[in-house]
Amino acid sequence: MNQPAENQPGQPGKPSQGSAGLAQSSPTVGTFRERDGALEWSGRQETVRIEPWGPDAVRVRARLGGPVLEGLPGALLDEAPATEASVKIEDGRGQLTVGALTVEVDAEGLVRFLRTDDSAELLTEERAHFWWPGPRLYTPVGNGHHRLEQRFAAYEGEKLYGLGQHQHGLLDQKGAVLDLVQRNAEVTIPVLTSSRGYTLLWNSPAIGRVELAGNGTRWVADSARQIDYWITAGQPADAQRRYSAVTGRTPMLPEWAAGFWQCKLRYRTQDELLGVAREYKRRGLPVDAIVCDFFHWTHLGEWKFDPAEWPDPAAMQRELEELGIKLVVSVWPSVSPLSENHQLMEQRGYFIGTQYGPMAHADWPDKEVASTVQVAFYDATNPEARDFMWSRIKENYLDPYGITAFWLDACEPELKPGFQENLRYWAGPGLEVGNMYPSENARTFYEGMVAAGETEIVTLNRSAWAGSQRYGAALWSGDIGTDFATLRRQIAAGLNTSLSGIPWWNTDIGGFHGGDPDDPAYREVMIRWFQFGALSPLMRLHGFRDPGMPLGPDMTGGPNEVWSYGEEAGAIMEKYLRLRERLKPYVLDVMRAAHEEGLPVMRPLFLEFPDDQATWSVADSYLFGPDLLVAPVLTAGASVRTAYLPAGARWTDAWTGTSYEGGTNVTVDAPLDRIPLFLRDGAALPIAE
Repeated sequence: MNQPAENQPGQPGKPSQGSAGLAQSSPTVGTFRERDGALEWSGRQETVRIEPWGPDAVRVRARLGGPVLEGLPGALLDEAPATEASVKIEDGRGQLTVGALTVEVDAEGLVRFLRTDDSAELLTEERAHFWWPGPRLYTPVGNGHHRLEQRFAAYEGEKLYGLGQHQHGLLDQKGAVLDLVQRNAEVTIPVLTSSRGYTLLWNSPAIGRVELAGNGTRWVADSARQIDYWITAGQPADAQRRYSAVTGRTPMLPEWAAGFWQCKLRYRTQDELLGVAREYKRRGLPVDAIVCDFFHWTHLGEWKFDPAEWPDPAAMQRELEELGIKLVVSVWPSVSPLSENHQLMEQRGYFIGTQYGPMAHADWPDKEVASTVQVAFYDATNPEARDFMWSRIKENYLDPYGITAFWLDACEPELKPGFQENLRYWAGPGLEVGNMYPSENARTFYEGMVAAGETEIVTLNRSAWAGSQRYGAALWSGDIGTDFATLRRQIAAGLNTSLSGIPWWNTDIGGFHGGDPDDPAYREVMIRWFQFGALSPLMRLHGFRDPGMPLGPDMTGGPNEVWSYGEEAGAIMEKYLRLRERLKPYVLDVMRAAHEEGLPVMRPLFLEFPDDQATWSVADSYLFGPDLLVAPVLTAGASVRTAYLPAGARWTDAWTGTSYEGGTNVTVDAPLDRIPLFLRDGAALPIAE
């Protein structure tokens, strides 16, 4: 039944949130109704729909010019978890209550989110101006699309986390302005966790930005058809459970993936790669995976081994299996015009289209040509293109050799130049859907592997979007620098990624761009980074070491194996290889919590200790699972480290056995061979040999 909203009187001289101020020449007093358990408000051609979407959570959609649209691209699973909810419409207001979250909507359609038990405000929409515009702005850009703006209030002292992976070094991102676009090392996952007790997913893959300003928060989609977001109430750990339930939980990590991954840019031949694998085994060093990187192919977009450099992949795979090493193969989503697949894919419409100009998205070197060629990216949003792409992978890697692990590089996609507005995907215009590409690319491999009967699914991705985790996507931090400043930034990058639903995360140990294995200063960076890597969700050594070579099919970088850094550094790195091996059962237990509950592996201190206000500001250490606090050494020449130990637990130095009561900073020795580690409440983990 429709019920008209009524204006409620405000304070003298100040309009209330539910009233039309005298300065508003045309107030919007709308109509409420309940529909299928949801609360809807309509007015001035706008519809706002608020519906239960899992325990303690709602989904909010708003559209100008008609009812909300179903089936638009987004991160939420098709079906919401069942939950009890109630809708009430009276006194010119609407209210929907779902467990711990209550949503109020006033006469003019202003939405406010409250904690149910005490009616405390968690978040509210806020008008840009008392007259125009309101909290939601629709600026036409043509063909039924709008530049969308959603405004919320700012709160003094609020801290904001998540939003994917960025290289700004901020854990608390209050005050930041972030582009919502995929770039190498900058990964957009638009889910935000607040210290006020809510987590919000901007459920739109549109290109845009989010502004976390002191005078308000604003989400912007440059071109889309409706506003769509999801919000839940609760502490961060509960919010992670709720968020992963509606966007999909990660599969269980295979045991091999919890160990040590060896790679470099790049092993050029079968003999070179096998030589490294054999040397690890000869030295008795743990190694679980080795990567065959780019340019192993005949042409980009043929997705198969070049027999000139990889003459017998079957024999290589057999030997690696005998050594207990998993082979991971690099697969790019781009296709050279020299590829045997290019003409067919273009004819069938399997490439991302362009609004203007040729169907080419980047320039890239290829074999048998002296210069770069113009490559196209397959359209991962197109189900038929995904099927074709997987058919090539299956025919050239899985079926003949049993290769089941893939490195999905350049999957932003790596456009040159990066004009999403020129792209036309199967799922929609580039500006509306561009951010979902890396998730759909991971989906290609996940669905292909499932159809092939494979149960252990891991892909290593350079980019991700909301929901990527449900496709077995691990994320790494991209092509980053090789100094202590870059290492420091990875702590915040990893923690915010963890709060964005991606539990499988890692960096190139030692960074990517450069680093001289013979330089004592860089060796120190490598040691400290290796220690951090051993206590990261995934442990993977990679990089383009000096001396480098120009980009091209013949390129390689300097040596990047554990023994490449001299006797002292090598001995320390071996120590942490063995530590990782001892911790593997614990790592797998924590990975199971990610699989079953959606809890991250790398945890900010406040995830476990939300009532200790000091933990919300700690950006240089973290919990590895529930029981191990890690305080990486992040400055050159340091031999001591000060770390904050959260209140509510007793902490034991894992190296010395010294015990500390939580709620204080402690300073401990941190010689070059030691990363400070603290065990929670007597936890027994095999840290010391």
